[in-house]
Amino acid sequence: MDGAIDTAHEGPQAITTSIVYVEAPTISAVQLSELFRSSGIRRPVDDLPRLEKMLTHANLLIGAYADSRLVGLARALTDFSYCCYLSDLAVAKEYQRHGIGRELVACVKRRVGDQSMLLLLSSPEAMGCYPRIGLEAVNNGWIIKRVS
Repeated sequence: MDGAIDTAHEGPQAITTSIVYVEAPTISAVQLSELFRSSGIRRPVDDLPRLEKMLTHANLLIGAYADSRLVGLARALTDFSYCCYLSDLAVAKEYQRHGIGRELVACVKRRVGDQSMLLLLSSPEAMGCYPRIGLEAVNNGWIIKRVS
C-alpha cells in the first residue's frame, strides 16, 4: 500500500497483526458502513449514497488496516494550513484501546502540520476517549445541527 506506515500495537489483549496506516485509501461505502457498524460510531450506515458522498468530499482520509481489513479511519476536511475538522475517527471495537485512534490522530496532525488547528466534535458516549489520546476540550464553539 502506498504511503503505508507499519506499526505493531500492544494493549489489553495485544493485536497479533501489524497495523498499516494508509493515506488516501480507496474505500467503498460498504466498507465504510461495515467499519462504522463495528466501531459503534453513530452514522447513517444504511444510507450508502450518503456514505459515498462523505468519502468523495473529504479531502483527507487515513485508513488503518489489519491485513487487508479496514479497522480504523480518520476522515477530515482541511485547508492544510490553518484548520482541520476531523469529522470521523472510527476504530472497530475489537481493535479499540490499542492506540490505533491515537495514531490516526497523529497521522492527521502530521499531514496538516503544526500551523493547522485540529477540531473534532464528539458524541456524549465518546467524550472520555479524546483526552486520553491528546485532544483538549473547548467551550468556544457554535453549531447549527443537521436535520437527519
